[in-house]
Amino acid sequence: MLTKEQTIIELDFAEEMKNSYRDYAMSVIMARALPDVRDGLKPVQRRILYAMNELGLDPKKPHRKSARIVGDTMGKYHPHGDSSIYDALVHMTEDYSLSIPLVDGHGNFGSIDGDSAAAMRYTEARLSEGAMTLLNNLDKDLVDFIPNFDNSEKEPVVLPASLPNLLINGTTGIAVGMATSIPPHNPGEVIDGVIAFMDVPNISNEQLMLCIPGPDFPTGGIITNPDDIANIYSTGEGRLKIRAKYEIENSDYGRKNIVITEIPYTMAGNKTKLVESLSAVMKDKVFDEIYDVRDESSKEGIRIVVEVKKDRDIQNLLNGLFKKTPLEDTLTVNLLAVKDKQPIVFDLKSMIAEFVTFQEELYTKEYRHLLKKAESRKEIVDGLIRATDVIDLIIEILRGSSSTSQAKNCLIHGNTENIRFKSRASEQQASSLDFTERQADAILSMPLGRLIGLEIQKLHEEGKELLKSIDNCHKILGNTKELHKVIKKRLKEFKKQFSAPRRTLLTNIANTDYVEEFKEEDLMILIDKFGYTKCMDSASCGRMNEESLKEFAHIIPLKNTDKLCLFTAEGNLYQLKASSIPRCRAKDKGTLLQSLCKLGQEDILLYTSFSALFEAQLLFTTKHGYIKQVSGTEFETVRAVTASTKLEQEDRIAGITLLSASDVLENSHKVILITKKEKTLGFPLSDVSEMKKTGRGVKAMQLTDGDEIELALCIPPAQESFVFREKEIPAKKIKMRRRGAKGEKINLSV
Repeated sequence: MLTKEQTIIELDFAEEMKNSYRDYAMSVIMARALPDVRDGLKPVQRRILYAMNELGLDPKKPHRKSARIVGDTMGKYHPHGDSSIYDALVHMTEDYSLSIPLVDGHGNFGSIDGDSAAAMRYTEARLSEGAMTLLNNLDKDLVDFIPNFDNSEKEPVVLPASLPNLLINGTTGIAVGMATSIPPHNPGEVIDGVIAFMDVPNISNEQLMLCIPGPDFPTGGIITNPDDIANIYSTGEGRLKIRAKYEIENSDYGRKNIVITEIPYTMAGNKTKLVESLSAVMKDKVFDEIYDVRDESSKEGIRIVVEVKKDRDIQNLLNGLFKKTPLEDTLTVNLLAVKDKQPIVFDLKSMIAEFVTFQEELYTKEYRHLLKKAESRKEIVDGLIRATDVIDLIIEILRGSSSTSQAKNCLIHGNTENIRFKSRASEQQASSLDFTERQADAILSMPLGRLIGLEIQKLHEEGKELLKSIDNCHKILGNTKELHKVIKKRLKEFKKQFSAPRRTLLTNIANTDYVEEFKEEDLMILIDKFGYTKCMDSASCGRMNEESLKEFAHIIPLKNTDKLCLFTAEGNLYQLKASSIPRCRAKDKGTLLQSLCKLGQEDILLYTSFSALFEAQLLFTTKHGYIKQVSGTEFETVRAVTASTKLEQEDRIAGITLLSASDVLENSHKVILITKKEKTLGFPLSDVSEMKKTGRGVKAMQLTDGDEIELALCIPPAQESFVFREKEIPAKKIKMRRRGAKGEKINLSV
């Protein structure tokens, strides 16, 4: 018995991890993610089609429940989960993803919008005509079969594809450390390319592109960089820029419509996401030119309408939409496929060459199979014809034999022992018979009806046809050109069956930047005491009565190209584009300001437009008694939130005053400060220095412990009073001193 020490196997952890991960990676590459270059199928797709073929679900048979197909595939060939199998089945039904769908689905298999398929118990499927081009002649030993995962069944290593499925339908897949992305092509063009290669084996990629100018997507669209296709076909890698196809139509009230009729291939199965992105740029006012977006698509085709406002530059808007939305997208191309259990990046010519080599193997095996079958039948027909010439002798042998084996032995070897004959001559003639075993079996099972003269004539005619067929097989198998003729003939038949006009345009289009277009407009921003904000054009606001306007605590005029600036006591500046504030009617409540710029609980001290701010000076006074002037130009920034001034810890802004350029030049304004302990101080505005917004400021007033600035004002000489704690205070009661002095107690009862 082994000891514990003898049963322990010591392994290097790093080496074991390396080997295990390498095995996993190869399993993903070979058994899941990458297609075979010959039939263009991933293992799960091949197994689904084979399982459907075994179920007899050809295009002329009724549809069968998808759950049954998935069950057979999973139970016999692909033990990796039913959802992945069903997803692959659904994908093979999508006419917007594949040039030639391989499965004919019945029921809800999803849509180009992005709707998911119904559960497999509700849908039905069968093989399509396209799938039969991959499965025909599967019973003629054209491809190798291997045991399935539990050795209970056999499955094909590759399907005997007669159509270049990999190029026609394309594929995508992500393996370990590599990925494949082969775009679909036009079936007729690909077949022409294959035929051109067989005619001129040393043809170049550039010459092949006369037949295959580029990918042809089921969704149509435009490839805007066709000059890069030659490099992609030569190296097997590159990027394609795909753009939607559109038309311009007239709409109501002088507006124009951009009608999207074909979408980029990258949006196949995601059309709803495309429409949502167009709606988002309209709602977020990214493009002010858009009046409305709606999806009018139907069974007749794609129709996404972008309604453009009157007198706007449509081409400029399109430039912006192509840049900011998926109406233009990039497709990465990587012609990676598996050959001889190795992932290889192919160029266009080598991919076609692999298909042609595969066809030569298939057709050679097929004609060897046909030759063997014809020769076997010719042997039997020759035996039957020869038997009809000596039918009387054969009948005599049968009547004189005691068993079938005795008669068969006489027909093959001429053994007449223990067989009764009518004459010695008959016995001598029987001893010379030398039929083959297959001929003897056919003679013994031949019905008497075959002895009719017409039937005998048919045998002679069949023998002649078989002889021609045998000669034809020898001719094809002995000459590559003849073999190619047969391949090309069948490919041309497929071209008639599956060819369709090219849908994707190849047009060089240079990207043009979007130029932001604004039709300048006067607006009014109305904010009530609860913070509800609405934006109205000045004309609509002018029609409101005075009582209605009194409901609003702040009314700020600005242009639609301007920004609303909000200064808070916490020392922050929030900026809102006028275009981002929802337009409202007079009766609308509006939107909370906090939801527009994420203010939180900060107290707003000043509302102004940026245009007014830019030409003004700001007077900042903090609770701790610091004061400064700052030019409005300091606040020019693209940030939505920025610091408006520097504050000490636990300090806040007590007051912000917006001063016009004329106010500063007059130099006659006076600053009034009142503290929490009712100390007051007044001094000229000219005593306050201008500083940067990052400066803390200078001391405005000497404060005692626990005291802080409660009110900070800057008033013109003509202003006689101001309000403090809901009481009107005469301005002349505030004594004027130098900045930084101590305050004096004020009598609030005045």
